[in-house]
Order: sequence, then structure tokens, then C-alpha cells
Amino acid sequence: MKISYKKLWILLIERDISKATLREETKIAAGTMSKLNKGEEVALSVLLRICDYLDCDIGDICQAVREEK
Repeated sequence: MKISYKKLWILLIERDISKATLREETKIAAGTMSKLNKGEEVALSVLLRICDYLDCDIGDICQAVREEK
């Protein structure tokens, strides 16, 4: 399984929030933002900070997806 942040990017577009604004407002490190952009795993605390900022549930910003074998 791997994680997808596609829902996060769609939510940002719907709310007219840039990735830069998200990063600044939630104080996400540049390296962590890079991991989000690449679809890599990040700390749960970061995801919860994003949820708090966007006033949403964790399932609204990410999902586990099965990898094709």
C-alpha cells in the first residue's frame, strides 16, 4: 500500500489555497512539503496539522491505495 494526497490537492484548489500558503500557515518544513508533493509518507502530526488548518478529517486529504504488482 502507498499513500495518495490527491484529495489534499483537490481540496486546496476548491478552496483557492496555494501550496505555498498551506506550507506557511501550517509551518510545514520545505522537505516535508516536498515529500507530500512526491506522494511519500509524512508524519501523522503533519497530516493532523493540515486537517486542523483546513477544518477537515484526515480521510479528506489522503487515502491508502493498493500498489499494482
